[in-house]
Amino acid sequence: MDPQSDGKVRLESGIEVKPVYTAADAPAAPPEPPGAWPFTRGIHPTMYRRQPWTMRQYAGFGTPASTNERFRALLAHGQNALNVAFDLPTQLGMDSDDPRAEGEVGRVGMAVDTLDDFERAFEGIPLGEISTALTINAPALVMLAMHLAVAEKQGVPAAAVRGTLQNDILKEFVGRGAWVFPVGPSVRLVADSIEFCAKSAPRYNAVSICGYHLRESGATPAQEMGYAFEIAKAYIDASTPRGLTPDEIAGRLTFNFNVFGNLWEQVAKFRAGRGRWARMLREECGVKDLKAMQLRMLAGGGGGGLTIEEPENNIARGAYYALAAALGGAQTMALCCYDEAYSIPSEKASLLALRTMQILAEEVGLCDTADPLGGSYFVESLTAEMGKKIEEAAAEVRAAGGVVRSIETGWMQRRLAGQAYEYERRLRRGEIPKVGVNRHVTAGNPSPQVETHPYDAAEAGRKAASLRELRARRSGDGVQRALAAVRRAAAGTQNLVPPILEAVKARATVGEIMGALRAEFGEFREPKF
Repeated sequence: MDPQSDGKVRLESGIEVKPVYTAADAPAAPPEPPGAWPFTRGIHPTMYRRQPWTMRQYAGFGTPASTNERFRALLAHGQNALNVAFDLPTQLGMDSDDPRAEGEVGRVGMAVDTLDDFERAFEGIPLGEISTALTINAPALVMLAMHLAVAEKQGVPAAAVRGTLQNDILKEFVGRGAWVFPVGPSVRLVADSIEFCAKSAPRYNAVSICGYHLRESGATPAQEMGYAFEIAKAYIDASTPRGLTPDEIAGRLTFNFNVFGNLWEQVAKFRAGRGRWARMLREECGVKDLKAMQLRMLAGGGGGGLTIEEPENNIARGAYYALAAALGGAQTMALCCYDEAYSIPSEKASLLALRTMQILAEEVGLCDTADPLGGSYFVESLTAEMGKKIEEAAAEVRAAGGVVRSIETGWMQRRLAGQAYEYERRLRRGEIPKVGVNRHVTAGNPSPQVETHPYDAAEAGRKAASLRELRARRSGDGVQRALAAVRRAAAGTQNLVPPILEAVKARATVGEIMGALRAEFGEFREPKF
């Protein structure tokens, strides 16, 4: 961050950075060693020395067959987990032959309509060995059911499946807009997933709370953490009446955080965030199990920091974002690719992002010792200050009536939209430096030649044809019985995962299952602000 007009350096979270730090600036008591509560220095005693971060590039496009090819390629190149992208129709609970899906089928992710699609996407991929993250929200229970059904066909019981649902629907109302149902029923579905996973799929993370999207929507790094923790608290509160212990609920939660901007601020937010999360769970939620208090996170970098101008510069940016994630102690990484301002990543760009993480893990010594910045006067001071800012951000949400109320009234949306607007104004004024954009701009620089991922519009027709074929061969009566069971469960208090699992096995489509839920829950209407 450049010095302000008064000659001072202030980070986005409002912390002023001194020119020099000494022992007098660091907290009086040094943080506990890595692996010790409240986990400021990391959740494992030796961190990456024993357990390097998993590499989980976001991937998926077109048909399930095309996506399967990309999955296999990434795994062959050394990736050790999967992170599935779904197209917008799937994210919104529409089938590929829905007229509203025209032009979007398979464009930004894999098109999934039925269990057959999911099975094809994971053909030849052992779901008992590969941890798989499903980046899906409103239809999350449908995709969870498909994942478990395909694993079952492979001979893997639900209790042995390792996976993570994004399933953070509250951030959709603030950060992306891929919502379907009103806030109340949407949170109920999240609680259903937490309850089901705690009881039947103990290796499955039911939710990955996304500070990432809040940051992209205008949150400061401190707000990214503080607001995300308040969203997590809302899910904990919704799940508590299910008869689960606080330990069981907290153990099913993971996080997805962003990385761009000042490197030191990113490292400090992760270190401070671990402490804040552990204290909140113990003091406010009654969690007793130390493992359940660990902040397990994916750190992704960082769409908001990448540029359409001189896109090759994004290769360097991505490497530094990954460095910040590693120095901050992330468990999983997924890097945005240098070409994503133009399209979803090409195979070349995806491989380059994977190689970036592999170089950091295996060549430059980042895995040699835990929390290598621990003890730095600057980093420890900044961590302490960031902890205060995270608590202030959480207090903002509570003062606005809590997460659900602040979303329903539009308070959180207004707050972040205003900050995003001001950030863009500062960027355009040159107050936030961006090389190739407002600094060191090449005069007369021609438009870059970027090899983009090709979109095959004909795939929509092929998907529609496969849907017609499936509807002709499946048992129509069986599908209707299964959908009726889903609707009855939605009207009552029964956990929805079991009836949705049966509907999926009957070959009900995503659109049909979501339609049954919509008939009971209705649709969200966005507040004006």
